[in-house]
Amino acid sequence: MKNLMKILSAMLAVMMLSLPFAALAEDASADSAPEAMGQPPEGGFPGDGQPPEMPGGMGQPPEGGMPGGMGGPGGMGGPGGGASKPEQFDAVETYDGDATVTEDITSTGADENAVLVEGGSVKLEGITLVRDSDDSTGGDSSSFYGVGAAALVTGGTLTVTDASIETDAAGGAGVFAYGDGVAYVSDTAIHTVQGTSGGIHVAGGGTLYASNLTVTTEGASSAAIRSDRGSGTMVVDGGSYTANGSGSPAVYVTADITIRDADLTATGSEALCLEGLNAVRMYDCNLTGDMPDLEANDNTWTVILYQSMSGDAEVGEGSFEMDGGTLTSLNGGVFYTTNTDSVFTIRNVAITRTDDDGYFLRCTGNANQRGWGASGANGANCVFTALQQDMTGDIVWDSISNLTVYAAEGSVFTGAVIDDESCAGEGGDGGCTLVIDATSTWIVTGDSTLTALNCAGTVVDAQGRTVTIEGADGTVYVEGDSDYTVTVERYSDEADTSAMGTISAWEEHAAA
Repeated sequence: MKNLMKILSAMLAVMMLSLPFAALAEDASADSAPEAMGQPPEGGFPGDGQPPEMPGGMGQPPEGGMPGGMGGPGGMGGPGGGASKPEQFDAVETYDGDATVTEDITSTGADENAVLVEGGSVKLEGITLVRDSDDSTGGDSSSFYGVGAAALVTGGTLTVTDASIETDAAGGAGVFAYGDGVAYVSDTAIHTVQGTSGGIHVAGGGTLYASNLTVTTEGASSAAIRSDRGSGTMVVDGGSYTANGSGSPAVYVTADITIRDADLTATGSEALCLEGLNAVRMYDCNLTGDMPDLEANDNTWTVILYQSMSGDAEVGEGSFEMDGGTLTSLNGGVFYTTNTDSVFTIRNVAITRTDDDGYFLRCTGNANQRGWGASGANGANCVFTALQQDMTGDIVWDSISNLTVYAAEGSVFTGAVIDDESCAGEGGDGGCTLVIDATSTWIVTGDSTLTALNCAGTVVDAQGRTVTIEGADGTVYVEGDSDYTVTVERYSDEADTSAMGTISAWEEHAAA
C-alpha cells in the first residue's frame, strides 16, 4: 500500500510540473505578426538597429481580469479560462431554415438564448426580444460562444430590423455572431443590464453588420461593441453606443472592427481597448472615455493597445486607425501601448484632454498588478503616425520599447518627449525617434530626451524661440535661445516619411 501511494504521488508531481510547459507551448504557437502598416525610418529602430525581443514573455493576468476596471475591459470577466464550446445550446426558438419572425419572444431560462439560428436565413422584424433570468451564470461560455445571448447566430444568416432587445441576465449579450454565423442588425435598440453582456458581439470568427443602432450596456465587462476569443469581423455604420459599467469600454477589440459616423462613449472605463493581433478603424466617430484611476494600474489611459497573454488574442501587431471625428479623454492619458507590437495612424481628429497631467502617448513596459508580460521585459514596439493632426501632451517612452513617431501633413505636436525608466527594469537597447516633415511643427514645453530627431520642420517653444538641440556627447546641432533643450543621440535636418502609416478607406471594409 505504501509503495502504491509513493507511485501515485510521483505521478501527480510529474503532472503538476508539466502544466507550465504546456502553457508555454500554447504561447509559442501564436502566429507571427503581419507586415506593419507603418514602419520605422530606414535603418531600423533606434538603439542597436533591432527591436528588442518580442514583449510579453510568460506573464499571465491574475484572477480578476484585464485592464480598465473590475473584471477588465470589453467584458473579459476573468483571465481567460478554458471553457469549451457547448455541445448544444438551449433556446426558446431554434431555427435551421428560412423563417420570418414578427412575434415577440421572451426567455427566462438559465443560460439559454431567446433566439438561436443554426442555418438558413432568419429575419426578426419589428419584434421585442427579452432575456430575463436571475439564474444565468455568464462567464467564459457567454463571452466566447454566446451562451445566454438574446440572439445568437452560429450558422446561416440572422437579420434583425426595427427591433427592441432587452437583457437582464448574466452573459446576456444583445446580438452575438459566432463561427459561420452572420448577423445584420439595423434600426434597433439594445439595452443590457448585467455583467458580461455586450451590446453587439462577435467571437470565434463570427460576422456582424450593424446600422443605426442605439446600444446601452450597464454591467461590468460589457462593452457596447464587443469581441472575444477567436476573432471575427464587425462593421458598424452610424448609431450610438454607450457602456456604463466598470471595465466596460465603448469598444473592445479582439477582432477586425470598422466603425463610421458613430457616437461611442464609456462612462466608467477607457474608451477603446485593443488586444493582440487585431485591428480597428474609425471614420468620423466621436469617441469618449472616462477611466478611473485604479491602484492596480501604472497609469490611466483612454485608448490602449496591449497584450495580456491570456490567450484571448493572438500575439502580434495591433492596428488603430482614426480618421476625423473627435476623441475625448476625461481622465488620464490619451494613447497607451505596452507588451505588444502596435501601429497607430490618426488624421485630423479633434482630441480633447481634460487632465492637464495626462500624457498624449505612452509607449513603455508595465509593472501593474494584472501581469501583462514579464516586468522589465514587456515594452512595446510602436509606430505612431499623425497626419494633419494637433497633438497636446507629453510623449513618454522607455528603453525596453521602440517608438517611432511621424508628424506630417501640417501636424503640430505641443509637449515634451520623456524617457521614463520606471517600468523598464534594468533597461534595454530600445529608443524613440521623432520624424517631423517640412510642413509640421514641434512646440517644446519642457526639456526632452529621445534617441533620434529627424526634423525638416520647425522646433520652437511656446514663445516661438528656437530650441537648442544637442547630442548626448555635447555636440550642439542647433543653438537656440529657448529655456528648453532637446537631447538626442542622432540628429538630421531631413525627414523621410515614406514608411509612415496610412489611412485606409471606409469603402474597403463596408458591407457589400
